[in-house]
Amino acid sequence: MTNPMLRTIPSVNELLESPPLRRLVDRVSHSVVVTGVRRFLDNLRHEMQSAAAELKVPGVGELAEKIADWIVHEDRQLLRPVVNATGIVLHTGLGRAPLPAEALRAIADVGHSYASLEVDLASGERSQRGAAVEQLLKQLTGAESAAVVNNNAAATLLALAALAAGREAIVSRGQLIEIGGSYRLPEVMAASGAKLREVGTTNKTRLRDYEVAVTNETAVLLRVHTSNFRVVGFTEEVPLAELVRLGRKCQLPVIDDIGSGALIDLNAYGVHNEPIAAESIKAGANLVLFSGDKLLGGPQCGIIVGDKSLVEKITSHPMMRAMRVDKCTLAALAATLRLYRDPSVAERSIPLLSLLATTPANLRNRAERMAPQMTVSAAIASAEPVQDMGFLGGGAVPTQEIPTWCVALTPADGNVTRLAQALRNGDPPVFGRVHKDRLLLDLRTVFPQEDISLVNAIVSLGPISPADTSLPDDSRKGISS
Repeated sequence: MTNPMLRTIPSVNELLESPPLRRLVDRVSHSVVVTGVRRFLDNLRHEMQSAAAELKVPGVGELAEKIADWIVHEDRQLLRPVVNATGIVLHTGLGRAPLPAEALRAIADVGHSYASLEVDLASGERSQRGAAVEQLLKQLTGAESAAVVNNNAAATLLALAALAAGREAIVSRGQLIEIGGSYRLPEVMAASGAKLREVGTTNKTRLRDYEVAVTNETAVLLRVHTSNFRVVGFTEEVPLAELVRLGRKCQLPVIDDIGSGALIDLNAYGVHNEPIAAESIKAGANLVLFSGDKLLGGPQCGIIVGDKSLVEKITSHPMMRAMRVDKCTLAALAATLRLYRDPSVAERSIPLLSLLATTPANLRNRAERMAPQMTVSAAIASAEPVQDMGFLGGGAVPTQEIPTWCVALTPADGNVTRLAQALRNGDPPVFGRVHKDRLLLDLRTVFPQEDISLVNAIVSLGPISPADTSLPDDSRKGISS
């Protein structure tokens, strides 16, 4: 039976003549508004038909206002810039490393036009698309050759598929890592067609373990940097140089998967024990694999550097085409790599390095300046500068702690989960971390030019109404990191 209240719903044309929707047409487009009105009314009719009690339809003006707000919300981009105040510098959920301005300009330059992606400008002949970055990678790492794929997991999969399919890859049991998104090294090896040969124990692996495992079925020796966990106490692992000597003795290539991919020594920034690509090449690794969007501070990609003969085997593998990167990634990576040719320029220009280089004293001054400004918000009971520890990464390098300063917000209504949600739904969205009934805004991951936006996001909050939310009591990661 048809609900008689359906007759009270205004027509689409009547609603489109209302001021809220007429103004919205000027902001977006007529077709977007018409489609939105129809979808909203369809939902309203369905709700009225299925409701147990009678629903009253608002007047034209009120209903048009509701529809306009709904269309704006629905039309909002899901992928948006946010203020990262979590204190996690390389936050996977928030896009890992922000790109340098030079990389953004390079993307714009090749993105708005055609580009010399696979054409040699001198000869006019077809060339390899990786040529745009190969020379830079060779210069910065000392490798004979280089290739770029879409991420480091792809680099590992492709290298094993090209060099060890149907044969054994020897790796220490203590290096069989699992990282974010259930990426497990044994499963990647299986997908590549290589056979896993574990040696040693979880905490101790010696050179002899590798030696006795080598057979005619062995294709490669693989070393993996365990960046997302740490084994302490009674431990032992084989230095890369010793593994290289064994590889040469047995005529086996050594692959060093260094993961996060530092190009320079990061000890000065408080980041310790991260392998450097050039040092792995210098130690004799035949291939070095690493990420472009973590410690390198560039776009998401996986980088392969090493012996020319091995890189050529990898780039000629059929899976290479499925894992290659586009012109924008190559342009951004090349622009980022150029900055590394001068370390002082890199520190000023690469956002990751500039964030790490910011002193705790600088962060404290900013926190002390911003906290009083935030207390004027109706949603905030108090704002206090506090000293704490941030993290280099969440999933990739969670063991690297970095000194920091935060603004600790106590919500006026006592509900910190609602405060966190209100800031995430703001413009711009702000992500902090909840700790002991306060929301910490960690300035280690907030750029100085974002300070005003962060203060305004807090000040503009009105009294927060109850909402159905759930957030862990202590959430450093905010969202998947």
